Amino acid sequence: MKPVHLYASQCILGEGPYWHARRKCFFWVDIESGTLFEYSLNTGKVNTWNFSHRLSLVLEGKDDDHMILALDLKIARFNLKTKELEWLATIESGLPYNRCNDGKCDANGRLWVGTMSRKFTDGAGSFYSLDQDFKLHKHLDQVTISNGMAWTKDNKTLYYIDSPTQQVNAYHFDLEKGLLQFDRTVIEIPISLGTPDGMCIDREGKLWIAHYGGSGVYRWDPISGKLIEKIELPVPNITSCAFGGENLDTLLVTTARENLNETQLSEYPLSGDVFLIQTKTKGFLPNPCTL
Repeated sequence: MKPVHLYASQCILGEGPYWHARRKCFFWVDIESGTLFEYSLNTGKVNTWNFSHRLSLVLEGKDDDHMILALDLKIARFNLKTKELEWLATIESGLPYNRCNDGKCDANGRLWVGTMSRKFTDGAGSFYSLDQDFKLHKHLDQVTISNGMAWTKDNKTLYYIDSPTQQVNAYHFDLEKGLLQFDRTVIEIPISLGTPDGMCIDREGKLWIAHYGGSGVYRWDPISGKLIEKIELPVPNITSCAFGGENLDTLLVTTARENLNETQLSEYPLSGDVFLIQTKTKGFLPNPCTL
């Protein structure tokens, strides 16, 4: 499984890969520049939209032209055609140095999103859910960099990453009530392999984790806690990954240019670009948002 260079997005902090099956397109964001990207697998055409906010996630909305975005500490509905932006909710209005980070929707269309301090203050972030009626619920606090999440096929377990812990934790998940209960730590990642960032799950129940500073996407078994394989990329800072494509066997991988000096950028000029990996397994369609 060798990565293929897809597009020279040159993101400062590429994140939020998302497969939109109806549009047959991959989306991703550059958090720091506030740029939204859409890449058509059929045509190779790329669309971009720019926002005057840090843009940390993009999710599918109720129809083909609406996307759900996290812009700094606010959640918005964005019309791709008209460029109309509708503000839906504010996450942490009293914490101006915080911003949203990674987020996904559960099988009932409920949004789950975490926060972090832009100063990387320990324990300054939290992990929330936002219901269809826009009620906000805090589930975890004392989070430093809320990051990857993935649900098991039966929706009974949520895997979650707070990056600096170097761990993946498993939580008992109640889909109907939208509740979490800590179960156990399933994976401990040595710092020598980089820091766990974004994550997705395949149909075999294995976790694909982007290792920031680890030059690859790593496939882990959350049952045994063991590393299965590493797919190396030609850049050091891997930020996230998501399954997509017609057969859901193609992994879109985002990367970052941040924290690299000029010498490192000349050595790894593709940093900030996106890559595709054809896998031997398949993932799941992402859950659209019902906001």
